[in-house]
Amino acid sequence: MKPLLSLAGKRHVLAASCLALPLALWAQAPASSLAPLPDTDWKRANAAVAEFPRGHADVLKWEQQNQPVSAVKADSADTAGAARVAGAATPADGLSLPSAEAAVRQGWAAHRGLVRTQNRMGPANVALLAQGRWTEVDPSLQRRVDDAGELLEVATQARKAWVQAVAARQVLQQHRAALEAAEAANELGRRMVSVGNWSKLQQTQVQLAQSNARMSLRRAQYAAAQAEAALIQTLRLTGQHATVQLPDRLPDLPEQTLTAQQLDARAAAIAGQLPRIEAQRNTALVRQARQAYEASHALARAARDEVVQTRELISEETLLRYNGMLKSVWEVLAEVGNQSQAVVAAIDAQRDFWLAEADVQWVLQGGAPTSFVTLGGGGGSESAAPAGH
Repeated sequence: MKPLLSLAGKRHVLAASCLALPLALWAQAPASSLAPLPDTDWKRANAAVAEFPRGHADVLKWEQQNQPVSAVKADSADTAGAARVAGAATPADGLSLPSAEAAVRQGWAAHRGLVRTQNRMGPANVALLAQGRWTEVDPSLQRRVDDAGELLEVATQARKAWVQAVAARQVLQQHRAALEAAEAANELGRRMVSVGNWSKLQQTQVQLAQSNARMSLRRAQYAAAQAEAALIQTLRLTGQHATVQLPDRLPDLPEQTLTAQQLDARAAAIAGQLPRIEAQRNTALVRQARQAYEASHALARAARDEVVQTRELISEETLLRYNGMLKSVWEVLAEVGNQSQAVVAAIDAQRDFWLAEADVQWVLQGGAPTSFVTLGGGGGSESAAPAGH
């Protein structure tokens, strides 16, 4: 099954394709010649677009390089501001945490008192715990090894903080791309107004879309910063590292999850290792963790395999109809926004599953989470295309 990152990449191509065509013509023609394209001009337009491999991004770059010096100076302040809002990439620094396992081991390293506990656990069990394969660890270790519960709790909190931070950063990437598309749409609308093909009122819709995209990006930036700060605090890295290096996306969903039989057997095994009162409490926690685990996996699969895949098909069909002059560029841009919402919702669902997975494994080792993941909404909402062609 395709990962969400590759599906999102197609959305970027969709936006670039629909925007490159009109922008390329505007970039290479004087203002007096800007008018709706007759059918005979589409081949010439496509040939012009072919000279710009990255679509509207290359077109706008070409324009900046070929416009008068005065115009470049006038645009410099706006360009700098846009870069700040979009969160332009900077050289990577900070501690590298390429996986949840790396975060778990870093969390253990910050608790020096757990070194003895790890030694008693043995390297094989420690490796399984770090990798998140807790159901393969003998549940009797909970009773036989001092501070085993603390070791598991530190690992769980580190894993969950890492998942939150990676997911927030992945969502941020989506909002950056959405803002890029919205800015290009607004630029296209501005040019249509300038040559008399559109009214100011019509342009306000794409202006509002750009403003909303910028606001969403601000929220995503804040959420990503907060999640990263929480991860740093959880790993006790405050004062040592201001930032961390994380992967671009969450791990893919597992195709096979713990079965009902495996969950039941594991729950019975840990209950047999706990005092009566603790076993009763653990039974209730297992029930809650299991519900979150099963529901989150079902929702994440549906978001990935149904909503995002269906939205991808709609986007491809919309682009085909645009190329056949049956859809407007604004309808394509609206679909770009719809697909972006679907991808963000799928990332959130994927995050929820990994959080629920961490909790269920912890509970099946006798842990006691204070709360369980709250599952979010779908992602099938539609955004309307701006009026006008």
